[in-house]
Amino acid sequence: MALAACGGGRAAGEPGVIEIGEQRQSSSFTRNFNPLLELGDVRWPAKAAMYEPLLIWNALTGAFVAWLAESYRFSEDHLRLDFQIRRGVTWSDGKPFTARDVAFTFHLVKKVPALDLRNMWQFLADVRAIGDDAVEFHFVRPLVPSIEDISSQPIVPEHVWKDVADPFAFTNDHPVATGPFTEITSFKPQAYRVDRNPRYWKGLPSVKALHFRAYPANDQTILAIINDDLDWAGNFIPAVERIHVARDPAHHGYWFPAIDAMVMLFANTTVPPFGDVRVRKALSMAIDRQRVVTVAMHGYTHPADATGLSDAYDRLRDPAAVAAGAGWMKHDPEGARRLLDEAGVVIGPDGWRRGPDGTRLRLSLLVPVGFSDWVVASQIIARGLRKVGLDAGISTIDTNAWTEKVQRGEFVLSMGWTLPSYTPYGFYRGMLSRKTARPIGEDAPENWHRFGMPEADEVFTKLEATTDPAEERRLYHALEAMFAARAPAIPLFPGPLWGSFTTKRFTGFPDAHDPYAPLSPYLFPQALMVLTRLSPR
Repeated sequence: MALAACGGGRAAGEPGVIEIGEQRQSSSFTRNFNPLLELGDVRWPAKAAMYEPLLIWNALTGAFVAWLAESYRFSEDHLRLDFQIRRGVTWSDGKPFTARDVAFTFHLVKKVPALDLRNMWQFLADVRAIGDDAVEFHFVRPLVPSIEDISSQPIVPEHVWKDVADPFAFTNDHPVATGPFTEITSFKPQAYRVDRNPRYWKGLPSVKALHFRAYPANDQTILAIINDDLDWAGNFIPAVERIHVARDPAHHGYWFPAIDAMVMLFANTTVPPFGDVRVRKALSMAIDRQRVVTVAMHGYTHPADATGLSDAYDRLRDPAAVAAGAGWMKHDPEGARRLLDEAGVVIGPDGWRRGPDGTRLRLSLLVPVGFSDWVVASQIIARGLRKVGLDAGISTIDTNAWTEKVQRGEFVLSMGWTLPSYTPYGFYRGMLSRKTARPIGEDAPENWHRFGMPEADEVFTKLEATTDPAEERRLYHALEAMFAARAPAIPLFPGPLWGSFTTKRFTGFPDAHDPYAPLSPYLFPQALMVLTRLSPR
C-alpha cells in the first residue's frame, strides 16, 4: 500500500527503462536540473547522467579516467595545469563542445561565488581557453591536489548559460548537456523520466531511459529494492543477504566496499582535558570497535587503524604507522584507565572521573537523531566510556542542529565523518592542518576537533608542489605517522559505500568480482562509469 501511494511499480514495464533510487528520499520531486548547485533539491541525473566533468577519479584503481578531457599535464613549476579537450563531443542540442565551454564554466562560478562549491577561486588566478581543444588553469601558488576539484567540476554550455540572468536560481528545466541521458520526456511530482542522448560522444547508450519514483522514507525504498521495483539503488539495507540476496540469489546483488569517508569520534581539543593526547588515546582504548561494526554496522565494515585511512587509500597505507598506533586503537579498558590516571583525570569519591582541575566530567556524545546506525554505535561507545569511569551519555538532536553545533565547535564529543578526498592530502589537511582549525564559533566545514600541527603544514606545502609518486608516498607516510602519534581525532570505521541491484532487466553492474567502478549510484560523477556500461537483458 505504501508503494502504491508513492507511485510504486515500473514504468509500464517498458523494456530498456531502468528504475533508479534518488539519493534524497522525498514524497515529491521539484524540477531542478542545475548541476552547479549543492545536491539539495537538484535531481540525480543533473550530476550523474547529464553534465560531465573533465576527468573521473576511480577510487578502486587510484587513477583518473579521461572523460571530457583526453589528458592533463602540470607545468614544471606547478603553477599551470593544462587539459587537452576531447574532440568530436557535441552538446545535446547539436552545438559543438569546446574548450571555451570549460573556461566559461569556471569564470561563471567565479562571477557567482555561491556556485563555487569547492572554493576554487581561492587558488585559481585565471582559466584560459587555447583554441577549441586546450584549457590552461593558472594558480596563485603551486597546488597540485587542486586537480581533484578542477577535474570534477560539471561543465555547462556557454551558448545557453551566458543568457541566464541568475545562474544560482536557475532550475534548468530543459537541460542541454553532453552526458548520456539528457532528454526529460516526462516530469511529475511523484515520478519523472530522462531518455538517452542520441548525440552522446561515447555512442548511443544501451539503456533506453532512466526512471525515478518518489519514496518518502528508507523503509519504502528497501521494499522497492527487494521487490524489484528498483533496478539500482544506494541505500543501507539491514541483513542484506537474508532480505535481499536470498529472495532471488540468481539476480539480486550488492556491494558495500569500505571506501567512503571515515566515521570518527571527535573530541573538542579546545575543551580540557581533550587537548591532552593521552586523554584522546584513552577514549579510543575504551571503545570496542569490533562490537560497534558488528552490532551497529551489521558487519558491513571493519574497525579502523591508527592511520585513519579508509580502504580507498590502501595502496598508500604505511604498515609502520599502523603498528605505531596499534596500542591506542585496541580495545583495552585497563590501559585506558592507566592513561587517564597519568593525565590527571582521576576517579572521584562518587566513582566518576574528574578533570585535572577537580571538575567532574559529564560527557554528552552528540549524534544526529535520524542516523540509526550511529545512534547504536554511540550507545556502545558511551557504555565503554562509563566502564573506565567517564560519565558519558548520548544526545540525539536534529541533523541540522547537529551540523551547526559540530561546525561551530559547540560540543565536547560528537560522532562525525570526514570529507571525502581523492588522496590522503584532503583527509589529513582536515585532521592536522592549522589552516583548517577555525576558532570556536566560526563555521568549519572540516577539522571540527580544532587541531593543528605546524609540522603537518610543512608536509602539505611539499605535497602541493610535487607530482612525483615516490615523493608523494613518502610525504603521506609522514602524515600517517603524525596522525598515529597524536590521535587528533578517533577513527572508528571506514564508511561502506552502499550499492544494490537486480540483474533481472539489466546487466553490467560492478561488484566485488568485476570492480571496474564503485557501485553506489550516489557517487558523482563516478555513476557515469556505470551508466555507460549497463545493458538491458
